[in-house]
Amino acid sequence: MAQLTRTGDLTSGPLLKKIILFSLPLAASSILQLLFNAADVVVVGRFAGSTALAAVGSNGALINLLVNLFVGLSLGANVVAARCFGAKDERGVQNTVQTSVTLGLVSGVLLAFVGFFAARGLLELMSCPEDVIDLSTLYLKIYFIGMPMTMLYNFNASLLRAVGDTRRPLYCLAVSGVINVVLNLVFVILFQMSVAGVALATIISQTVSALMVTVLLMKEEGPLHLDLRHLGFHKGALVQILQIGLPAGLQSTVFSLSNVVIQSAVNSFGSTIVAGNSAASNIEGFIYTGMNAFAQAAVTFTSQNVGARRYDNLDRVMRNCLLCAVVVGIVLGGGAYLAGEGLLHFYSTDETVVAAGLARMKVICTSYFLCGIMDTLASCLRGRGYSVLPMIVSLVGSCLLRLVWIATIFQLFRSTTTLYISYPISWLLTASVHLACLLVVRHKMNNAGLYHIFNRKITKNIKFVKNYEICAIIYYQEGGLLWKIEITK
Repeated sequence: MAQLTRTGDLTSGPLLKKIILFSLPLAASSILQLLFNAADVVVVGRFAGSTALAAVGSNGALINLLVNLFVGLSLGANVVAARCFGAKDERGVQNTVQTSVTLGLVSGVLLAFVGFFAARGLLELMSCPEDVIDLSTLYLKIYFIGMPMTMLYNFNASLLRAVGDTRRPLYCLAVSGVINVVLNLVFVILFQMSVAGVALATIISQTVSALMVTVLLMKEEGPLHLDLRHLGFHKGALVQILQIGLPAGLQSTVFSLSNVVIQSAVNSFGSTIVAGNSAASNIEGFIYTGMNAFAQAAVTFTSQNVGARRYDNLDRVMRNCLLCAVVVGIVLGGGAYLAGEGLLHFYSTDETVVAAGLARMKVICTSYFLCGIMDTLASCLRGRGYSVLPMIVSLVGSCLLRLVWIATIFQLFRSTTTLYISYPISWLLTASVHLACLLVVRHKMNNAGLYHIFNRKITKNIKFVKNYEICAIIYYQEGGLLWKIEITK
């Protein structure tokens, strides 16, 4: 594993610098993906009309609902691979690679089947407007045909990121994104394919990125090497991935479920509001990915340091990732709102659509940093091996709260502003509980570390002195951590 150690060690050196260098390509990847998605929206909005724009935009919440569970599993693969890498467990890394790639393909096939056949029924449950639902269904069916490749990219990229490699997935995404934009223009403008052309361009570009990342893993030397002949599930690796990834996926699904409920409420205001909401959501995605890059850094850095038993680094990882997420959230969120009118005009020339989008950005963009705090704290918990806890917190703090909000407050004060304000309220409450849980887990891990040291019987020759409050002070080196133990009478 010598080759990987040189490029992927996230346990030593200046952590803030490493976190930033790790996160920047990750953020760039996500931003590129959003730019290409934005290109989808801009092309249909400009050349196919506001109805087509609403059709593409109204699918976002539903797509996230169906996809996020399996994207969470890719996060589990990232955590397990990073932990094995930090512990220098080559066999563990190999088993995680083979299992993750297999799981990605199986997940993609399952999603393709469900998404294709359940598309219209799910849109009807969301109260999709009648003038939009046919185009929305068409877009959704084509989009989900490409799910196997989408999942393959997510799982393979998560493996590379587990060892600190965030640049090569960026390069792959850049190539596929250019292809996506070109095909958008060709299919929509030249061939007049409207939403079908956008969806087709998306799945072709996703196939390109998936194949490129797969080739990278096949060319890797050492434990990260992917051998297609040995694809399959390794029980130990699969169990660990599911233990971490399934709760993480369920948490994301919970968020998406609440967003689906909100999207359904937005749909009730008509296609103009839907179009404005879609455009604003697309812009907000850039802010989110900038913050989320540091949340992803938090889970990878925490996992590697736990695997390497560098527990002394965990608090520093948390503080640095939180600082970066908050700064990015405030700067990008505030900037997006101030430039909101101009940005929204890229998506639509309809002034009513622009006004509807700006109303959402006023609430969401100015408070988005709270979401960054929430995600980063949850990632620190997952990196420490606690994935069920943030899922439960999110279930109560986000999904349940938003559902109650819509059933009560929204019914009394029916407006889009009343809907949107449920977001920052849920972020603040959920982040507060995540922080409380993290402090408890931190205390528990510290106590476990002390028990581990005492269990090694390093204190067997200590003679206790009477009439002194502190009987002995022990300094003990363990996994790069210098423990200071004060033994009291």
